Amino acid sequence: MDKSSSRFLSLDVFRGMTLCFMIIVNTPGSGAAPFSPLEHAAWHGFTPTDLVFPSFLFAVGNAMSFSMKRYQEMGNAAVLSKIFRRTLLIFLIGYLMYWFPFFSTSGGFHLKPITHTRIMGVLQRIALCYCFASLMIHFLSKQTVFILSGLFLVIYWIILLVYGNPADPLSMTGNAGIYLDKFLFGPDHLYHGEGIPFDPEGVLSTLPAIVNVVVGYYAGKFIQQKGKGYDSTTKLLLTGCLFIFLALCWNMVFPINKKLWTSSFVLVTTGLDLVILSALIYALEINNWNKGNWARFFTTMGKNPLPIYVLSEILLIPVSMIIISGTNAVDWINTAFYQAIAPGPIGSLLFAISFMMICWLVAYILDKRNIYIRV
Repeated sequence: MDKSSSRFLSLDVFRGMTLCFMIIVNTPGSGAAPFSPLEHAAWHGFTPTDLVFPSFLFAVGNAMSFSMKRYQEMGNAAVLSKIFRRTLLIFLIGYLMYWFPFFSTSGGFHLKPITHTRIMGVLQRIALCYCFASLMIHFLSKQTVFILSGLFLVIYWIILLVYGNPADPLSMTGNAGIYLDKFLFGPDHLYHGEGIPFDPEGVLSTLPAIVNVVVGYYAGKFIQQKGKGYDSTTKLLLTGCLFIFLALCWNMVFPINKKLWTSSFVLVTTGLDLVILSALIYALEINNWNKGNWARFFTTMGKNPLPIYVLSEILLIPVSMIIISGTNAVDWINTAFYQAIAPGPIGSLLFAISFMMICWLVAYILDKRNIYIRV
């Protein structure tokens, strides 16, 4: 994010809070099921965990509202070069992250086959959403961007209904998105965490996800233009409530679903993000409720979002390759320590918080040394 964003504490805290929560829900301790709010909805429905990734996209839009100011002073060729270079780098980092550690010791030491690596994913979606949102915002008028965003949500709904399985076009195995991903990449390059080849960050569902970035961008722009007063905060809050109301209405015919990234899901998550951001502005910018400087905990984490996220995703992989008493080191730590002192979901949560704190410590060290890694 552009350094000028430091003047807007609420945006920095929002980004840091999102990253902290993302790490906690992505790395639960083994040995027990996490608390249900820390798990994604099985299919239709919504949990607090489902808000994490769209909030990250919303934060990407916030950051763009500062960084894209420089684009106005650049020629189109330079703007396109910057957008496409950043898109490619983020996409490539995401792809390599899923391939890591590039080798396997199962059945002897050998390279992991590239034929079974996942192509799409979290960073890949961020890259594509950043790319399309940046192009739209830079080259089109605000009104046109709003119209396109609305069309993306409606067109995505129509595509799912028309090209999905007529018997159940919104099922995991019968939606149009899984058909497209299998056609483009093949089953071996999709996510298999659901028990079948299905990618929740697939190509088709990236279309409505662009809107999360767009809303984040214009929210950040609005704060910059209107200031951090009662009037602007109230407008953000009311807009968020309106989005949530529209989402609940749309949910009756197009269910809120994170794994399909339905249009109603976009509205409810952007609505909640606007409400949360409004609350942070009210607390931190208007009333200065920051005694003890607690907000610094989150701003420290949010200053290096990309490297800290990548670290959180790959750090436990080499640790899990260490075998202790016949089990991998991560499971052994959970069983011998966390589940021993706090059996069940509490132990799982304590492990997740401990791991998040390790990532926070790395972020703190980078911040103290003024090291900020960006692409």
